[in-house]
Amino acid sequence: MLRAQVCSNGELSFLMEAHDGLSATIAQRSGFKGLWASGLSIACSLGYRDANEAAWSQLVDAVERIVDSSQLPVLVDGDGGFGNFNNARLLARKLLQRGAAGVALEDSCFPKMNSFVGDRHPLAVIDEFSGRLRAVKDTVADDLVLVARIEALIAGYEIDEALLRAHAYADAGADAILIHSRRSTADEILSFARAWQNRLPVVIVPTKYYRTPISVYRKARISTVIWANHSMRAAVAAMRQACSRIIAEENTASVEPNIATLDEVFELLKYDELARAEALYLRPDAELRK
Repeated sequence: MLRAQVCSNGELSFLMEAHDGLSATIAQRSGFKGLWASGLSIACSLGYRDANEAAWSQLVDAVERIVDSSQLPVLVDGDGGFGNFNNARLLARKLLQRGAAGVALEDSCFPKMNSFVGDRHPLAVIDEFSGRLRAVKDTVADDLVLVARIEALIAGYEIDEALLRAHAYADAGADAILIHSRRSTADEILSFARAWQNRLPVVIVPTKYYRTPISVYRKARISTVIWANHSMRAAVAAMRQACSRIIAEENTASVEPNIATLDEVFELLKYDELARAEALYLRPDAELRK
């Protein structure tokens, strides 16, 4: 399912960020066909910074809950693989065991820093990162979609450097290229796409250049758009507002109309299924007598 979405230039696909089971469930209910297990959002949900402070095992555990809570394919933000080729292939193997459909690895140095924080973003040597990609491909073959994420534009390099890396990563076995940018317009992303000429499908993350119409990406034959952190950011804003009003007003009367009811929560997590299962398994004789 994920390969059909990401590895195709025929139709633009969208992946929605999820950071836990609840956000995964909501994304599926909203109509999304695939999920992005965001490293930033998972780190935030654990109270960590997006700087490899959370361990790879914590990421894998979070991914398992995301996978179990929906029937959607999950592309995992694997940062740089948490180390060298050996760490990267271990991460990929564990993600496959937990049900992930793909992993995106970025050509950053360990420990990484979030792409939008600060100005120092050292890049991995091309040959070394290509080795990480080959190690992952040799470990999981085609059982995981492998996306190579290029941080050259984030680090201040020109398009030529990004293209050089894209060609090397394609040769190393990547299934798709994620080209990242921190600019407020999509100009350099579109320039890359024109020069790349779809040797491999192109994935983008328009967190900063969100004003660009989606029709532009379709015209450029972009494969996949990732809404990379929006559920987490929406939750932060909503929780901050609710907490501020409750502490100020010392009651929840004004908050209740603007938050989910308990019945909505119970319906979302299928409490009714539990009741039916109890009737079937906890009291099977009574159910049979009916």
